Amino acid sequence: MSIEQRLDEVRQRIRYAAESCGRDPGDVTLIAVTKTHPPEMMNEAIRLGITDIGENKPQEVRDKFDKVLPVRWHLIGHLQTNKVKYVIDRCVMIHSVDSIKLMDEIERLAVSHSRDMDILIQVNISGESTKSGIAPEELESLLSHAEKLQRTHVKGLMTIAPKAVSGDPGIHFHNMQLLFEEMKKRSFANVEMRELSMGMSGDYETAIKYGATLVRVGSAIFGPRSYDVPSE
Repeated sequence: MSIEQRLDEVRQRIRYAAESCGRDPGDVTLIAVTKTHPPEMMNEAIRLGITDIGENKPQEVRDKFDKVLPVRWHLIGHLQTNKVKYVIDRCVMIHSVDSIKLMDEIERLAVSHSRDMDILIQVNISGESTKSGIAPEELESLLSHAEKLQRTHVKGLMTIAPKAVSGDPGIHFHNMQLLFEEMKKRSFANVEMRELSMGMSGDYETAIKYGATLVRVGSAIFGPRSYDVPSE
């Protein structure tokens, strides 16, 4: 299948998943995940109407940015503090914030670049040791810290569910939805529970059922990845 055919199928599935649970498909933003894929494939997807792309590695944002048509960039993978410099003036949102130290570095560089950065707090809702993100009980302390920031703004939460083979992702998405709704009721300055980023190629339809507003889909659009791209 071509990128156009895959993209059409993903869009249809998003529409059906949203409508089947009474949601407006327009409330779900498709982020095309372009990890390891070359600028040529990214530009093809953008020409087909993709408005948001997600990269796992900040180095790929740095290396591809000037080769890609205008689009909104999201950093969705683990981010080390020494790599924030690669995304601070290129991305519109960082999904994977999981520490006060990282928040403070984003804030420092956002101030120095005279720009605002939207972030999501990554929650390890399943408790898997291999997953990044904070434990749910740590969330309040990060949101409280965000109240002190001037240029870095929390816009919601992000999670990665276990693969279906290790359990029903719906359980984890449901727990994430409950946490998201609970935080909506709380009052934190500089925190707006607007976006819930969850769901990937294998489970985005389930994530939509549980309130995802941002879904991160890569292989279902671009096909299998090539891992020949250097990490630095």
